[in-house]
Amino acid sequence: MAMGKYKVLTEDQVQSFFEKGYLIVKNCVDLSISNPWIDQAYQRLGYDKNNPATWERGLVHMDHCNQVPVRQLAPKAWDAMMDVIGGEDRLETTVMHIESSHFSAINSWSWSDAFIVNFNRGADQPWQPPSAEVSGWHKDGSYFRHFLDSREQALLPIVMWSDMRHQGGATFIAPDSVRLIARFLADHPEGVPPGDFKFQDIIRQCKQFEEVTGEAGDMVIIHPFMLHASSQNVTGVPRFMSNPPVVLKEPMNLNRANPEDFSLLERATLHYLGVDRLDFRPMAPRDSYWWPEGSTPPVK
Repeated sequence: MAMGKYKVLTEDQVQSFFEKGYLIVKNCVDLSISNPWIDQAYQRLGYDKNNPATWERGLVHMDHCNQVPVRQLAPKAWDAMMDVIGGEDRLETTVMHIESSHFSAINSWSWSDAFIVNFNRGADQPWQPPSAEVSGWHKDGSYFRHFLDSREQALLPIVMWSDMRHQGGATFIAPDSVRLIARFLADHPEGVPPGDFKFQDIIRQCKQFEEVTGEAGDMVIIHPFMLHASSQNVTGVPRFMSNPPVVLKEPMNLNRANPEDFSLLERATLHYLGVDRLDFRPMAPRDSYWWPEGSTPPVK
């Protein structure tokens, strides 16, 4: 999708995706729908919204109770994501079933109240700014063998259901990690099982670190190769967010005959590799994985 054909993205947003590996879509969620979900979340957890003494766990990964199509809940966010992947015809429209103790199915067209809530994780320690010294850096996608062109985690959206404040549990990102992961995956056409990434070795090569903050209703669209990490919430104000994956029908095509047919995601991936096109061919089966019973997903 060439510049000028985007439905909602501006030139600044497109350039941000190329230069920083992410772009921000402001004020795109209908909070009149999602705010009652937050109130229900407190009830589901048995927590008193106004009494921190009842918040038994500092960090909670919630199952979903409510679910709404993205184009109804956040139409501008939906259009922005379609702008990045190249249109709805490239989006997986069937439910992807995952054998997991944490989720059983993924679809790309609905968002839900499967919140990741940081009530006060790490509040008993001095706040650490984003750096290679922070623990927990990772790339999302625990359920598939990773290839350069993988479809299963085409985008990493961060949906801010509440304000994401400085020192309030905002996501840390390392923008220069996108280039490193792109090159790593290009050099491993046999694919990389999710447990075989040496994230700490990769993050030590990074020099750029940011804290992603924003307001309730904002969304950040992040390149799937971005390493990111959870941060402490020392503000005393709970943070509600989620990062629902976007799944493509087919793997990325990094060698399209007509350059105009490259999606923004594909063009950015080629940009981070420093090439105009690449005839990437996986050298191993596209295996699926799942979190074993009793294990836990990465902290968010």
